Amino acid sequence: MDLGIKGRRAIVCASSKGLGRACAMQLANEGVHVTLTARGAEALKKTADEIRKAHPGVTVTEVAGDITTPQGREDVLKACPDPDILINNAGGPPPGDFRNWTRDDWIKAVDANMLTPIELIKATVDGMMARKFGRIVNITSAAVKSPIDILGLSNGARAGLTGFVAGISRKTVINNVTINGLLPGPFDTDRLRGTAKGEAEKRKIGVEQVLAERAKLNPAGRFGTPEEFGEACAFLCSAKAGFITGQNILLDGGAFPGTL
Repeated sequence: MDLGIKGRRAIVCASSKGLGRACAMQLANEGVHVTLTARGAEALKKTADEIRKAHPGVTVTEVAGDITTPQGREDVLKACPDPDILINNAGGPPPGDFRNWTRDDWIKAVDANMLTPIELIKATVDGMMARKFGRIVNITSAAVKSPIDILGLSNGARAGLTGFVAGISRKTVINNVTINGLLPGPFDTDRLRGTAKGEAEKRKIGVEQVLAERAKLNPAGRFGTPEEFGEACAFLCSAKAGFITGQNILLDGGAFPGTL
């Protein structure tokens, strides 16, 4: 299917690795010019170079910096002032017990996973509406639908963003600007392997054993691949998805047991 977005411009946050990288790759595959940002300059350059090599007709701009800071956002918006597509993404806050979290911990989580996406939406959505095309995808978490007790910082901040989007997404769609959430469950990324490593050390077993056990618990019997996440994201960004807005789409292999 031709997604109808060749030549569009996209900002993809936290796109040097993992799910953000996969989204950037798939958008480039559709002929979208991509502006990538992440804190790690080396990994970011590696991803940018891979996209350039695979898609020489696509313009790839890399902006190393922290998107959760005003300077980081300013730098990205200077590099791509009029994006047609915005992929909001940031690393999740650390797990823990809420009794140990300070106000600073909460502010940091809300800044990264709620306020940063809102600031980027605020900076770009009016231009999208004026041009009569815009696709905003917020990568949040399956924990928005099915909270995980040790991820309270993430649960709270991402649910806050979801509530905000529920309102604004009904106001922008009349101008062909959609805003949706993609909620990943267990995907084979560095973050998932990092949490498995901690469990493996605690249980004194191998990391691969922990990963195999976790995969078996999923109804699909496996973890998701970043590539299929990127493909779902590209479709939501497409010209074909203009009637989908304000939705929170789970990609979790069926792990969430609810009907709604």
